[in-house]
Amino acid sequence: MSNTGYSRGVVGDRWVRVDLSKQLLELYDGPRVVARYAVSTAAKGPGEHAGSEQTPRGAHEVAELIGDGAPLGAVFAAREPTGEILTPQLHAANPDRDWILTRVVWLSGLEEGRNRSGDCDSHDRYIYIHGTPDDQPMGEPRSHGCIRMRNEEVIELFAQLERGVRVLIEE
Repeated sequence: MSNTGYSRGVVGDRWVRVDLSKQLLELYDGPRVVARYAVSTAAKGPGEHAGSEQTPRGAHEVAELIGDGAPLGAVFAAREPTGEILTPQLHAANPDRDWILTRVVWLSGLEEGRNRSGDCDSHDRYIYIHGTPDDQPMGEPRSHGCIRMRNEEVIELFAQLERGVRVLIEE
């Protein structure tokens, strides 16, 4: 898919591309890649419908940036810090918890009928870019629809984003 039309976000020339087939997130400044991160997207592959546990494709934007200044490993639930910091003991006590850590970049779809409105709305599906426990592998699909990153790397990415920055998710 051509990046024409996606290469310039609402905020300057900064934009993000997520390649589902490569499990890779790239941060661009205009046409130039300024950072590259291995990520983990949905174990169930790409898809846009509510309840699918799939990662939505298409043009998105950063709707909210949550957790600025939170400590490394801060735990979030419903986009609010719980006051917990992930430790091996907390992780072991909650083995099935879908951990949302450190920072939350909440996405909103821009394509009506594809990832915006109705049962395919990425924002209403709570699709985020967020941190995950260090024991979770990157470079392979394992999430429930979100885009997982290493905690140190999501802090680095978060610091370079603003609301309105475009995020293109493609296969």
